[in-house]
Amino acid sequence: MLIQLNADKNLVIHEAYGTSIKEVLTKELGHFSGHISRLEVHLSDENGGKGGPNDKRCLLEARIENLHPVSVTADGDTHDQSIKAASHKLKHALETVISKMKSH
Repeated sequence: MLIQLNADKNLVIHEAYGTSIKEVLTKELGHFSGHISRLEVHLSDENGGKGGPNDKRCLLEARIENLHPVSVTADGDTHDQSIKAASHKLKHALETVISKMKSH
């Protein structure tokens, strides 16, 4: 499973943080790696330089062979919170999609 990190203009993903993000996502979604060809991570700061609650957004898009991409979005006070919340949402969405694939 290839994990591709993307950030908006308000955020720079340093190598150590990128590695940490990939480790979290591999731990959370690793058992789907046989189905996911690529996982795209889009991080953004909705308020830019200004602070505020729930202004960090994570969009996860899983590319599954022969199917449309599955995507989820989550907001949090930090990017770590939004990544964790989005990974839980994606995990449930993938369980649903893959169980439907197996039943057909």
